[in-house]
Amino acid sequence: MAKGEFDDLPGAGKPIKDLGTEHDPDWWIKRLVEREQITVLPPSVALRKEDAGLDDHLDTIAFEGDVRREVEDFNARVIRARYSLSPGPPLVTMPRDVDATIAAWRARRTARLEAQRAALAASRPEPRRRWWQRRGRTD
Repeated sequence: MAKGEFDDLPGAGKPIKDLGTEHDPDWWIKRLVEREQITVLPPSVALRKEDAGLDDHLDTIAFEGDVRREVEDFNARVIRARYSLSPGPPLVTMPRDVDATIAAWRARRTARLEAQRAALAASRPEPRRRWWQRRGRTD
């Protein structure tokens, strides 16, 4: 320390943040949650949030069997949360009808594929004619 090896450290000469304000035994977990931006939600709120984004998540899946598995897993978690006695706000999320959800996924997938095909067809250049295929104009 006499050589000055620690003089250039960040925060040198400044007071340590939140030192001595109060004693909190959970200070480390609060700092971890703040630093890592971890969100801890009650099951009812987490399921409501997942339900809002479920269609977008299902649109990333390519196979109907995987979509069915995801919806059935979501329904099982909703039913499990409905009968658990966890603290927090009440659960207002309902299980989804698997067949109706898959039919809607199929319709969105078909529309998305048609839009991609139309965009691909519109972006293709017109094929060039070879020199021997060109005919003189008689305008």
